[in-house]
Amino acid sequence: MSNVENLSPQIIRGIIKELHELANNPPEGIRVSINEADISDIQAFVEGPAGTPYSNGTFRIKLCLGKEFPVGPPKAYFMTKVFHPNVAKNGEICVNTLKKDWKPDLGIKHILLTIKCLLIVPNPESALNEEAGKLLLEDYEEYYKRASMMTEIHAQNVKCNKFSRELCSEGPLAKKYASMSSQKSSNIEKPKLLKDKKRTLKRL
Repeated sequence: MSNVENLSPQIIRGIIKELHELANNPPEGIRVSINEADISDIQAFVEGPAGTPYSNGTFRIKLCLGKEFPVGPPKAYFMTKVFHPNVAKNGEICVNTLKKDWKPDLGIKHILLTIKCLLIVPNPESALNEEAGKLLLEDYEEYYKRASMMTEIHAQNVKCNKFSRELCSEGPLAKKYASMSSQKSSNIEKPKLLKDKKRTLKRL
């Protein structure tokens, strides 16, 4: 649900300015999608960091700005399925930056960078996915295997351009940024093998 009407014009201008800056100078491995129809609905694509079970995956992130923003933190969600201790089944992300450590001047860039860092260093002590948190502490090899399989099934065929066109309106900003290039995955599984992996994952 749109929350634009609850945000002051000054805050909206600040959000638009930061989104422009992120679109023109994106942090490494992060791309934003500008939604003119609802500027309070911020979506981005985060590439899984190398050396983690999320590498070679692209994860769609959603930030929801509440009426208290920026005094209160936004809510953040993984729209792409992921096996991670700090991500609930509904995709909600638990990280201190969006809880007790939130400050009004942190900004959207800081939030997205924090989420990317969370893929590198999960925090099992504040787990929303207890199974993932337990595996991370007790059997890292199995945790890595599960997380890698979820990444391979759900995050390796994400097409950023397609989502950008769906999410953005047809206004001038949308037309300017909806064509941002995305890196295609060079390792696409055959359909039959993917189905086998999904069946395997359901049994786990």
